[in-house]
Amino acid sequence: MEPTNPPRPARAKREQPAPAPITQELVLRAFIDNPDKVLAYRQLSRRLGVTTKQQREEIFGYLKKLRQLGAITLLQNDEYRLADVTVAPVPEQPAKGKKPAKAGAPTSRAASREPVAEFGQDPIVHRRREAGFDYVGGDSRPSRDANTVIGTVDLATANFAFVIPEAEDADDIRVFTDQLKFALQGDVVRVRMRGSRDGRPVGDVVEVLKRQRPEVVGRLQVQGTLGFVKPDNRKMYFDVFVPPHSLGDARNGDKVLVRIVEFPEDSHRQPVGEVVRNFGQAGGNEAEINAIMAEFGLPFEFPSEVEEESEAISDVIPESEVALRRDFRHVTTFTIDPADAKDFDDALSIEKLENGNWEIGVHIADVTHYVRPNTELEREGKHRATSVYLVDRVIPMLPERLSNGLCSLRPNEDKLTFSAVFELDENGKLYESWFGKTIIHSDRRFSYEDAQERIETGEGDYTEEVNTLNGIAKKLHAQRFKQGAISFETQEVKFRLSPDGKPLGVYVKERKDAHKMIEEFMLLANRKVAEFVFNLKKTKPRYTMVYRTHDAPEPERLQNFALFAQKFGYTLKLDNPKKVSTELNTLSEEVMGKPEQNVLQGLAIRTMSKAIYSTEPLGHFGLAFAHYSHFTSPIRRYPDMMAHRLLEHYLLGGKNVPVEPVEDECKHSSAREKLAANAERASIKFKQVEFMADEIGNVFKGVVSGLTERGMYIEIESNKCEGMVRLSDIPGDTFELDKDNYRIVGRGSKRIIQFGDELEVVVKSANLLDRTIDFDLVDNRPDDVKRREAEERKAQRNAPRGYREQSGGGYKGGSKGGPKGGNRRR
Repeated sequence: MEPTNPPRPARAKREQPAPAPITQELVLRAFIDNPDKVLAYRQLSRRLGVTTKQQREEIFGYLKKLRQLGAITLLQNDEYRLADVTVAPVPEQPAKGKKPAKAGAPTSRAASREPVAEFGQDPIVHRRREAGFDYVGGDSRPSRDANTVIGTVDLATANFAFVIPEAEDADDIRVFTDQLKFALQGDVVRVRMRGSRDGRPVGDVVEVLKRQRPEVVGRLQVQGTLGFVKPDNRKMYFDVFVPPHSLGDARNGDKVLVRIVEFPEDSHRQPVGEVVRNFGQAGGNEAEINAIMAEFGLPFEFPSEVEEESEAISDVIPESEVALRRDFRHVTTFTIDPADAKDFDDALSIEKLENGNWEIGVHIADVTHYVRPNTELEREGKHRATSVYLVDRVIPMLPERLSNGLCSLRPNEDKLTFSAVFELDENGKLYESWFGKTIIHSDRRFSYEDAQERIETGEGDYTEEVNTLNGIAKKLHAQRFKQGAISFETQEVKFRLSPDGKPLGVYVKERKDAHKMIEEFMLLANRKVAEFVFNLKKTKPRYTMVYRTHDAPEPERLQNFALFAQKFGYTLKLDNPKKVSTELNTLSEEVMGKPEQNVLQGLAIRTMSKAIYSTEPLGHFGLAFAHYSHFTSPIRRYPDMMAHRLLEHYLLGGKNVPVEPVEDECKHSSAREKLAANAERASIKFKQVEFMADEIGNVFKGVVSGLTERGMYIEIESNKCEGMVRLSDIPGDTFELDKDNYRIVGRGSKRIIQFGDELEVVVKSANLLDRTIDFDLVDNRPDDVKRREAEERKAQRNAPRGYREQSGGGYKGGSKGGPKGGNRRR
């Protein structure tokens, strides 16, 4: 029987509109529009029209980021409210009769109406530590009581810095980054002492007295109209907010230099900056190399007045100047430099004397003849202090007209020089030394390869002269090591580059006899110049001079190195200071060609003190010289120019020079040298990462060069590129760091991997933006073991959730509910 009321036909389903996208700006806007209200997750969901699981997850993510930013505060459970202080990136139009608010100034919750953008990846803004962990609360106004110390900031990690006190005998003070008041590298600060932790003084910055360089280089991230710069320097502990009107032409993903224009008092906020230079999209060669230059404060060009001064210098040598100099133009003279060099600092002359000895001249470009005191050239050279050699370019200390032209000892040209001339026999015995201004005419420009060919084959022009010099150099070398010189050398990485700067190959520069020959004569000149000035006056105060000094290593560091070397089977007796060089040289010979060579030699060098410039004649431990200076490279090093001026002054009978100004210039030059070395390493690392980006999936042999709790560093033998294998990615076991024995140990298998072990790795990734390389270990276990492990992992994945076995033993039960569900007990 048919029903009296037949069913209605089914309605056609109406297409549901796609849910509106949820953004971080929308979430923050809900709080900004309700500055005094407490909003729970459910209220936010209703206000924003949340309908899907994906949208709910997005809200949770945004709430977490906004908490990290310090924009909102978690009260309890899932209830939030707007934080007390935020950033007003765009000034609003002021009401009539009122002054406009300054961009980026602190404002109340109710006054702020602009959303805060995403603060980059893994933001570190509110860096509050747990109670009792040296956290300073309450009043933190600047204090000048006896419990404060003035010092210079040295950033160590993103978590803490050291403040180096002005007093030389005081210990460095550790300051955690949430108590640095946004101080940067090199800033002068006042620190309030807070006791000690782990035996080291701990304090908090209460006042930044002098900001050295308030600039940051990093990648710009833009959301909406707001920008944040995430610094390239991993020691940087904050990002920089850039308001819309300060972005210029920079876009999302560009590498930029930003100048900080406002440092907030409140650590919950971010410094405010403006883009002053845009390098282009991050990852490109020009963008990254220029960013490295900006990061280390290297100049991009010479000021116009400096260029004008250099162009105005005459290239004509007047006869009146020649008459004041010793003339070497008739003596066989040549330069030996890298094949791609353009600035030739030094030349060698050789002439046989009637008594059978050799007169060998070390002729150095007379830069100070052209660069006069109180000129723009002098001021710029003093500021730069050194040329910087990045992978694909040179940042010269002096303009090209001087460095590659007037001062460069080019062949077949008369050149003005400052010379050290020695009478030596074929056994390297020194009879006479002479120092003074000269003029030379180079007969030949050799590359190192050209000179090496004459040494190895005995054929070609000037073969007799080159081999005579090489023979004497070998004798000088032997004398140095007999006196206690140390032979450890770092390996120099070089690149073959395409015209657009892309690395086509990486290799280690090989030092042959031609390199060592030039080095020995430069060392001889530097040593004898230092000895000459030191001996001009037999009583204190000695004549002021620029010395290159190198202290003996600290006994504790030597003993630590000896313990490390012992792990590789090498016994070192380093408790006798007189035997240190002998022991280290013996080790250097024993490790030659072995997998651990580079690791041990590198660590030995790091064990040594750093060489610096000083007016104190303290000697050079590594070279075993009682007195040593830098005289031979004035085109690229300002201390050499200083040494030239002082030596000329004393040769002309001048009185002693005040020590303080010279010592200040020595300290400045040492600091600039360190900065240049760091910039050069950064450019090398970038090119290594760029090179390895084309090697993804390829297998290389490497050695363990470092160990941390996160992973082990592997240095590839063939190209010295270094990357990390994460401990969690090592197949077949769970590995843990045994830092006391410089190794990692498998928890189950007890497999040991230590420094210097040879391993095969496959290139996993190469991140140009972070300048990091990741490796995976090549899994050489039997195929049946790999299959069994894969099957166990598959079975574990397919097991019921409540009964999946966890690594480390036991079973983990599931939890129900959404964000508030599950067992919250800790």
